Amino acid sequence: MEFNKHLVGGTTRRSLLKAGAALAVAPALMTLDEARAQSIVPKRGGTLTSLLTPEPVILMIGVNATGPTLVVASKMFQSLFTYTDTLDFKPVLARSWEISDDKRVYKFNLQKGVKFHDGTPMTSEDVAFSAMKFMRALSLRSRVVFEPIEKVETLDEHTAVFTLKEPLAAFMMGIGGTALPIVPKHLNDVADYRNNPNNAKPIGTGPFKFAEWSRGSFIRLTRHDEYWKPGQPYLDEIIYRIVPDSQSRALALQSGQVLLAGGSDIEPFDLPRFRQQPGLNVTTKGWEYYGPMSWIEMNKRVKPLDDVRVRRAMSMAIDRDFVVQKLWFGIGKPATGPFCATTRNYDPDVKMLPFDIAAANKLLDEAGYKADSRGLRFTIRHLSLPYGEVWTRLSEYFRAAMQKVGINVVVDSVDGGTHSARMGNWEFETSVSYIYQAGDANIGLEQYLSSANIKRVPFNNVGGYRNDRVDQILATTRTLTDLAERQKLLSELQRIVIEDMPYLFLTQMSFPTYYSSKLSNPIASGMGISDNFDDVFFT
Repeated sequence: MEFNKHLVGGTTRRSLLKAGAALAVAPALMTLDEARAQSIVPKRGGTLTSLLTPEPVILMIGVNATGPTLVVASKMFQSLFTYTDTLDFKPVLARSWEISDDKRVYKFNLQKGVKFHDGTPMTSEDVAFSAMKFMRALSLRSRVVFEPIEKVETLDEHTAVFTLKEPLAAFMMGIGGTALPIVPKHLNDVADYRNNPNNAKPIGTGPFKFAEWSRGSFIRLTRHDEYWKPGQPYLDEIIYRIVPDSQSRALALQSGQVLLAGGSDIEPFDLPRFRQQPGLNVTTKGWEYYGPMSWIEMNKRVKPLDDVRVRRAMSMAIDRDFVVQKLWFGIGKPATGPFCATTRNYDPDVKMLPFDIAAANKLLDEAGYKADSRGLRFTIRHLSLPYGEVWTRLSEYFRAAMQKVGINVVVDSVDGGTHSARMGNWEFETSVSYIYQAGDANIGLEQYLSSANIKRVPFNNVGGYRNDRVDQILATTRTLTDLAERQKLLSELQRIVIEDMPYLFLTQMSFPTYYSSKLSNPIASGMGISDNFDDVFFT
């Protein structure tokens, strides 16, 4: 069988594996190799204190896939490879790999001398278990990524061979980074993965070990002294401070009580002043792989949200430029459709109907929802996203925007757990949400667009969107390796989706990361603050 090879230190640019261009939104950051070349010698020691918002429910990747969980757990768990800021592939637990010409067989040659935090050697058996049992049962993308794997053969302790039932165009985009954490089989091969007692003290191969979690206060990770990279990590520990109040978080960053913040930690309205703060660096790099997209989720089982004319009118009532400029202070871009520009097969020629209040009102009239004497057409309930003040403000803007077309919006505010539960149980009418596109539509978007993912599970197609042609396109592009034909079909999908408007697409997002100028290398890949931090150090 013929293979294409990827060697350590090299980067494949074969068309199948190449992903979209990275966001050019900040000056290039110095890599560890560049620092060494300039005689900046990494120093051992020190505690990195970071903010974390909101507090995660659990720290096991797979059991939970929310942003806060990924930020912390990515320091404890590692994958076979990760993604650069141009969405090429960088070896981690796999030192090299080979891909058959028919794109069905992936042979991963594993690093040697890798130990889990309990001292047990990591082997190909752990890789096979993680893919074929653990993540197949737990991953939100299991149907797309893990179920198509026919088998994982363990040729020896350091060789794992994945054989797919058929070619999978986006396979490498679906198993890197935080998508396939390698977990110890001896601790996780249990009947109930979600309620495994070992989840309380996660054990992986990463540079940092779980040490302590004081609920509502902090999470502490300590250095893994038997980490497989000699001399690394450089930090002694990482402490994630959980601070519910946004003003207190900003003060902690301003005063130097914390040295790193990202994601939803700092409200966008604080960005201008922190850009001016001495001793603090700000970058928007590090979100290239995730490609976050914000939208308004709609339960299309509920009247009048089941009417596409109502959904289109609601979309035209939203001023996305206002959302980007006034709520996010210029960070990100208005959405043009369901794909982010960093997602493969994004079509810039596909555009939604523009912001137009008059046209929105006319369409609602045509749909039969005439305004009463008070100017009211109907009332919907909206579930606010409890991830910080900017999300509350976004819900408030949504209510104000809908008022202009006669739609009354009643906002419900809940905590994170309640929000996830209600979304998963379909107990909502509209809600703010944001999702990660993971570089490819079949990886990041299929779970929200395919009718096969209409499940009572959060972060799926909980709104009940169903279009037979969309299902057909997704099924075809999943295995299609002809790039031109795949682009043609995914462009068609984008056009169909903006016609159906199952979600009110808002912004192509990017989050600032704030870090002390004494901290080197916190953003070194397309995974940003969800990378493993084994090469982060204080100067």
